[in-house]
Amino acid sequence: MSATAPPVVVVGELLVDIVSYPDGSTAEHVGGSPANVALGLARLGHDTHFACLVGQDTRGHRCAEHVESGGVRLLPGSRSADHPTSTALATIDDGGAASYVFDLHWDLPPVQLPDGTAHLHTGSIATTLRPGEAEVTAAVLRAREQGTVSYDPNVRPTIMGDVEDVRPRVEELVALADVVKCSEDDIEWLYPGDSPSTVMAHWAALGASFTVVTLGGDGVVWRAASGEEGREAARIKDVVDTVGAGDSFMAGLVSGLLDDGLLGSTDARARLAAATLADVQPAVDRALATSGVTVRHAGAYAPTREEIR
Repeated sequence: MSATAPPVVVVGELLVDIVSYPDGSTAEHVGGSPANVALGLARLGHDTHFACLVGQDTRGHRCAEHVESGGVRLLPGSRSADHPTSTALATIDDGGAASYVFDLHWDLPPVQLPDGTAHLHTGSIATTLRPGEAEVTAAVLRAREQGTVSYDPNVRPTIMGDVEDVRPRVEELVALADVVKCSEDDIEWLYPGDSPSTVMAHWAALGASFTVVTLGGDGVVWRAASGEEGREAARIKDVVDTVGAGDSFMAGLVSGLLDDGLLGSTDARARLAAATLADVQPAVDRALATSGVTVRHAGAYAPTREEIR
């Protein structure tokens, strides 16, 4: 990582997933989509800062150590003694189906953006959960004054509520973002029956310059600011599991766009707004390569640059 690399900020949840099995055993894993993206960006060599909210309990210390061990720096206010660390309890029945109980805390204090912040990424639960969602928006607006913004809705229907309430919030953030990445499952929930092409065009009209939809094993489709659409097959082999693959893709995408000067400043915003398919292709390639490494490992593995070359 260059000592002069401009800071990249991620805002969102860092929590513990607790899995309870039929035999009474449990397993705990550090999770959170934005946390995975932050770790992915840091492992790819970017000066990554993370605004989250964890408790001063054992789980909170474990969460902090997890991201910091990969090079992520927690921003001031990310550790709180006012509540325990957020958890998501998944209880697995004898048939393998899971039911979920969430204990979430998101009274996010004002995000202290580092001097020279070049880019901000946010997404998932943190963007819809009160009261912290308002500070997420405030941080996005501050970041836009000097840099760029990316957003992954990563919808969680069981937490976020009714789609008619969530959709306007998603579109509010799409309008503030330069890059939006989502999954085909996100689209199906947000806009039932609409194709990725239709949704990407709609989001482009709202203001997003570059929109990407991941299609699982079928690859990815994207829309450049020129209105051209590209499509590429997934680079998947030797799959262990797909946990964190979408977050890894997001980290690789942002990393590639930053390196190519299409994110990271207001000038970069203008370049992205004029970009062609050829201009954004290298970033898509990096995203596919990054997620392709992730699926060859158990859990939300974040590869380094050396591993994706």
